[in-house]
Amino acid sequence: MITLISGTNRPASRSKAIVNLYAAMLKERGVPYQVLDLAELPDDFIVSALYKNTGKSEEFNRLSHMITTTDKFVFVVPEYNASFPGVLKAFIDGLAYPCTFKDKKGALIGLSSGMQGSGLALSHLTDILHYLGMNVMPLKLKLAHIDKNFDGKAITNQFYQELLEQHIDDFIKF
Repeated sequence: MITLISGTNRPASRSKAIVNLYAAMLKERGVPYQVLDLAELPDDFIVSALYKNTGKSEEFNRLSHMITTTDKFVFVVPEYNASFPGVLKAFIDGLAYPCTFKDKKGALIGLSSGMQGSGLALSHLTDILHYLGMNVMPLKLKLAHIDKNFDGKAITNQFYQELLEQHIDDFIKF
C-alpha cells in the first residue's frame, strides 16, 4: 500500500490534482494506494490534536493512522515561500516520535509556479524525512511552471509526463 500525501491544506489544490493523477496511474498498474489529503485536517488541529490534546481529535487520528500503517509514501508538495507548506510540517510534528517514518520509504514531487520546481522545498523536506529515518528515493520530480504544464487533470508537457511515468515505475521498485 502506498499513501499519497497532498502536502497542502489549500482546498482544490494542484497538489491534490497531481495526487489524483498519480493515483490513477498506480491504479492502471494494479498498485494499491490511499490518499491522505491535508485539506481534511481539522482547522484547529495544532490546538485540538497536538501536545496536551494528543489522541483527542478523531479526524487527526484517522490521518495519523494512515501514516503509521503504511510503509511507502509519495509526498506531493507545492512550494510556499521557498519551502513547503507549514501545515505539512505541523502535521509531521504531530505524529508519534521517533518511529513514525523510521525505515519507511518516501518519494517526493514538487510543484511551483516559478522555474525552480520546488527544489528548495524538496531539499528541506528531505532533510526532515532523513532525520526521522525515512529512506527517500533519489529521483525527486520537480514540476516547474506548473500552470503551463498541467491543465488540472493531465500533464500537458510530454517530458514531465515521461518523468512522472519513470517516477512511478522507480518508486514501485524502490
